[in-house]
Amino acid sequence: MARTTFDELLDAGSHFGHLKRKWNPNMAPYIFMERNGIHIIDLYKTIAKIDEAAAAMKQITKSGKKVLFVATKKQAKEIVAEKVSSVGMPYVTERWPGGMLTNFATIRKAVRKMSSIDKMITGNSFTVLSKRERLQVTRERAKLEKNLGSIADLSRLPAAIFVVDIVKEHIAISEARKLNIPTFAIVDTNSDPQLVDFPIPANDDASKSIALILSKMVEAIEEGLTERKMDRDKRADDEREEYDAKERNYDVDEDDEDLPAASERLRTKPVAGEEGTGEGRPRKPGTRRPIGRKPSGPRK
Repeated sequence: MARTTFDELLDAGSHFGHLKRKWNPNMAPYIFMERNGIHIIDLYKTIAKIDEAAAAMKQITKSGKKVLFVATKKQAKEIVAEKVSSVGMPYVTERWPGGMLTNFATIRKAVRKMSSIDKMITGNSFTVLSKRERLQVTRERAKLEKNLGSIADLSRLPAAIFVVDIVKEHIAISEARKLNIPTFAIVDTNSDPQLVDFPIPANDDASKSIALILSKMVEAIEEGLTERKMDRDKRADDEREEYDAKERNYDVDEDDEDLPAASERLRTKPVAGEEGTGEGRPRKPGTRRPIGRKPSGPRK
């Protein structure tokens, strides 16, 4: 992942904060100076925070988890929808549905309802409805698609959320904090960075600034997904090689299954001079083996 440069942030206008009278005192460590009644953000600290957030997001996606992006501001809607959809992550660009995280089961019911409407439209049951009923179903489907279409594939709670403006999306931040879900956010000088686990001090009103920071997050996600795929392929190759090695060993064992019998025959083959004796020691030539048992008493 390419490191964010000072000039890129400067050209995007990421250093412009809000008016001095609107500032949040907790943002003081990230403010460089005040000029013409406007606070200027320290871009060097912004670069450090972007790198920190990108590294954490890369690890999350590398483990196969999802990151939910939240941006309902007019300046950020299209940017989030365009960039985030390219990596297959869920996002919310319309009104935040209350209880989306804390009451996730109800949200999943609405998503399943949308899926059932799709099945009904593609089936034959939709044609038997009246014109008015078809119009009602179509409108309901459009409403669900507008609010929940981007999270249709989100089958479980996200591992983290990324918020563009925490003042506007305070409900999403509150729900994530209740469930101990890690939060990433762009925080301006009127925001409280202590509410976020990975704050990125920058201008959250300029489209260029939002696009630049989001592009860095998307690059980190792409790297995490790529490394996950490479690790999965490597494990598959290792398992395939191990399986092939076992198969080769099995074939060798089948070919050598007669070796023990052959070695047994070689071991029991009589040596010259021992044939028919059944003993381990050879006899002197010209001697005969006594028949019967030698008498123990004196001969009469």
